[in-house]
Amino acid sequence: MASRQRRLARLGSSHPQPRVRVASSTTSAERRRDLRPIIHAEDVCPTQDFGSAAADLLAAAACVGCGRAGCALCPACATELEGLPYRTRPSPCPIGLPAVFAVAVYDGVARSALVAHKEQARLSLSKPLGRALALSVFGVLAAQSDRGTALRVLHLVPAPSSRRTVISRGHDPLLRMTNECAKALRAASVHAIVAPVLAAARPVRDQAGLSARQRADNLGGAFAFKGRRGLDGRAVVVVDDIVTTGATAAEACRVLGLVGADVLGVAVVAATARHQS
Repeated sequence: MASRQRRLARLGSSHPQPRVRVASSTTSAERRRDLRPIIHAEDVCPTQDFGSAAADLLAAAACVGCGRAGCALCPACATELEGLPYRTRPSPCPIGLPAVFAVAVYDGVARSALVAHKEQARLSLSKPLGRALALSVFGVLAAQSDRGTALRVLHLVPAPSSRRTVISRGHDPLLRMTNECAKALRAASVHAIVAPVLAAARPVRDQAGLSARQRADNLGGAFAFKGRRGLDGRAVVVVDDIVTTGATAAEACRVLGLVGADVLGVAVVAATARHQS
């Protein structure tokens, strides 16, 4: 643990905006060989988090990736969430969508972990998923390296969920992940704060099965800014669990732009395979 903290400190101490090598056409195996400023497999072992371990054991939990008894995500499967961040672009790309970065394809372990965390309330997964999200945030920051100004405060704005959805699930999975993401970034000397300033402004249809055009129409005007203060000139990264058509992220960015936010990009854990670039 001490050695991990030293590595994180070295990553952030010399660069207010950490320099992260971003994958382009590398394979997932090649990305995983470049270990891992934020997330480490040993950190998702149950012994690292007594509360999560107890909950998993009481529920007779197994790894969501391989089915191994004990951890919600075993060390071997956790490496699937440790890839280098890569830029992904939906096709067609919604108007106004900035750069989007992910660390995994929405398949296999990544898909299983996101679904289990969101729909089955496997809360111990919030930490590895949040740290994977932090890697994607570093991808966004690396793409901004030519800005020439130091980043003082980074606002992480999660895509909003409706109150009904949060109540039905019994928790807000994206907010949990975003909180863990901010912790990982602060450990690397990035002053990140969570800013849940977007809210659902009206009911929307279930997005499952909708085309890119239908999703854009479904979400147009669906979000509203609920912050007490504006974000004029503030550096913002929009965060979400996955990107499919990009409609959700684009609408979130549009609303934030209306209140003056400096939206640097979008960070997600996973991207659907057909939208990789």
